[in-house]
Amino acid sequence: MLLVALVIVFPTHAQYNSGDDELDKSLLTIDANATLDFGDFKVDISGSYDITEKKLDYLSIEIGMSGGDIYMTVELAKIADKSVDDVVAVYTKNKNKGWGVIAKELGIKPGSDEFHALKGNAKDKGKGNSKGKGKGKGNGKN
Repeated sequence: MLLVALVIVFPTHAQYNSGDDELDKSLLTIDANATLDFGDFKVDISGSYDITEKKLDYLSIEIGMSGGDIYMTVELAKIADKSVDDVVAVYTKNKNKGWGVIAKELGIKPGSDEFHALKGNAKDKGKGNSKGKGKGKGNGKN
């Protein structure tokens, strides 16, 4: 089933444009997992980043974010010490330019410790290793 989800979601891979192939692949995996079970994805993200499931529904339905986009939003909010709404504003303005540009706008430079943390955390989340561990700082302000 994961393979089917990857095939369905594959066209979104180009949209991530983080500037790092490994990060883009991790986001694709996160997106595939979210596509398979969005309810489980919401529970995981909500618990890990102290953000309501209602807010996650808003990001998905109203903003049109995929699971990978939602993950990047909450993770960048945590790493850049910004609110989710601040990240969404930068995303909305720059989504056609990709997550690399969005991260730079939020002060995360390629190759920085913060970027490496972002990349490593996405890889872990894609594997499901951080599920339900509540590692977020609570920056998912509603």
